[in-house]
Amino acid sequence: MVTVVTELAQCFHLRRRYGQYTMNQESTTTRVMEKPPFDRSISQDSLDELSMEDYWIELENIKKSSENRQEDQEVVVVKEPDEGELEEEWLKEAGLSNLFGESAGDPQESMVFLSTLTRTQAAAVQKRVETVSQTLRKKNKQYQIPDVRDIFAQQRESKETAPDDTESQSLRTNENKYQGRDDQTSNLVGEEKLIPPEETPAPETDINLEVSFAEQALNQKESSKEKIQKSKGDDATLPSFRLPKDKTGTTRIGDLAPQDMKKVCHLALIELTALYDVLGIELKQQKAVKIKTRDSGLFCIPLTVLLEQDQRKVLGTRIPLIFQKLISRIEEGGLETEGLLRIPGAAIRIKNLCQELEAKFYEGTFNWESVKQHDAASLLKLFIRELPQPLLSVEYLKAFQAVQTLPTKKQQLQALNLLVILLPDANRDTLKALLEFLQRVIDNKEKNKMTVMNVAMVMAPNLFMCHALGLKSSEQREFVMAAGTANTMHLLIKYQKLLWTIPKFIVNQVRKQNTENHKKDKRAMKKLLKKMAYDREKYEKQDKSTNDADVPQGVIRVQAPHLSKVSMAIQLTEELKASDVLARFLSQESGVAQTLKKGEVFLYEIGGNIGERCLDDDTYMKDLYQLNPNAEWVIKSKPL
Repeated sequence: MVTVVTELAQCFHLRRRYGQYTMNQESTTTRVMEKPPFDRSISQDSLDELSMEDYWIELENIKKSSENRQEDQEVVVVKEPDEGELEEEWLKEAGLSNLFGESAGDPQESMVFLSTLTRTQAAAVQKRVETVSQTLRKKNKQYQIPDVRDIFAQQRESKETAPDDTESQSLRTNENKYQGRDDQTSNLVGEEKLIPPEETPAPETDINLEVSFAEQALNQKESSKEKIQKSKGDDATLPSFRLPKDKTGTTRIGDLAPQDMKKVCHLALIELTALYDVLGIELKQQKAVKIKTRDSGLFCIPLTVLLEQDQRKVLGTRIPLIFQKLISRIEEGGLETEGLLRIPGAAIRIKNLCQELEAKFYEGTFNWESVKQHDAASLLKLFIRELPQPLLSVEYLKAFQAVQTLPTKKQQLQALNLLVILLPDANRDTLKALLEFLQRVIDNKEKNKMTVMNVAMVMAPNLFMCHALGLKSSEQREFVMAAGTANTMHLLIKYQKLLWTIPKFIVNQVRKQNTENHKKDKRAMKKLLKKMAYDREKYEKQDKSTNDADVPQGVIRVQAPHLSKVSMAIQLTEELKASDVLARFLSQESGVAQTLKKGEVFLYEIGGNIGERCLDDDTYMKDLYQLNPNAEWVIKSKPL
């Protein structure tokens, strides 16, 4: 690994000339040909070298920019955790703080949650509980510390006494559907493999979202060790992944109610940790010590503070106004401009524009016509870099960086999917706006010469090398990170649709938790009613779904309480989709509903085994009804 990095360092002899860099082409080609990490043509070597040159030029521009604005920057102090502190914090983040410490209570409260975990998820939890328990005992804490065997005993018993083993069988069946198509070895950072050439179309295959990612990794590890070795020529045939079609509907981030999304985040953290555990990679969350930051302005302001002041100007805005305006200004200049995002603005001019924006942006007196397109692009990158805490968050920046070390492209995408889910809302929304903009730039690559490789190389150091954290990186460390983080940036841009999807197996775990909680609540209610001498029979009748009483079998009743006084009965068929239900409603209604267009209102699944879920157009209603027969179906607009 060190040898490869040293060779890379020797290869890229950059020298300044007319504001650009040139490369010692002869030296580079010779060295790469001496020890090629993969079988590449000479033309591909040149392509990789040029792509890497973009990275080093951007890094040099960042260093020069930070020298000019050093006096304005705050450094976030990252606290090194004490023994067991990291695991304790992890359990809190996973929603399991009631298992230990002062908040320790009846472990039964967590049993419902624990009973829905997969074997790898349970192993990840068990490992952290053991560490915290040992630490608390060492410190002679007087808290009630449950034995980890007791915590998981009930979960094991319930699985052992289950009448059938259909769940584990279905997991294996679902996994087998995808096996052999998506387990190809991918970008191994140890071999410094760069992004494959875009000219080579990769075969597309569905990514498996039905089975736990960690379970897939473990099964592959157990059954396919001998298959991992691939021939050098496999590089060109690495699969390109796509979202699978799901008859019960794809669930995207933002589709679920807050209470269910909280459960999703707990499960995503456990799943991510389980995946890293299976692959033997240490996942260490960092925690930033709170520091004093400016409470107003544009640059060097925490995202949450910035959004609070922006929401006073524009109600419900989820992306900083300055961020939106900079993107808008770049697009006004035309996305066909050659070298867009790569060519920097003049450093002194950028510094002056920053000061002027700070003074005039919210007053509305700033002259945007004076901002050149390349200056706006430099300001956008500067905004990202100067966030007091990185856009990818202090807690998960290292986990994002570690994605490059995962063995396969599939596992890299799975980890990124979980990390995106775990980001704070403000960070996730801003990252999404950035990636959508970058894709629009790439869509014009024929004219602007900015391919996905070029954009990834330019943007990677802005997102992954957070100087606000005060991380002193050696030149060698920068070379190690270069290809890996650029590859991760490439995946973020290319697969953003997939990465903003909540995996089906996690949604199913949430459904299972909700079902178990309903049963628990029902049992508690029956006990209460018995004590209060109520007629239990009357309660049980009321408890039955109202749908059963007034709706015939195979028919759903769709309501739109904010748009119409009457509900609509719809006969379920094999082909009926959510889009058909919406189209029927919009075509029949009058008044306010008649003025609505597609995309302004959505069909929701509410209640039963889910809190609330916005349905995508291609959801097959009969399949979803069978999954959640007690749900209500409501048409409404999305909340701001």
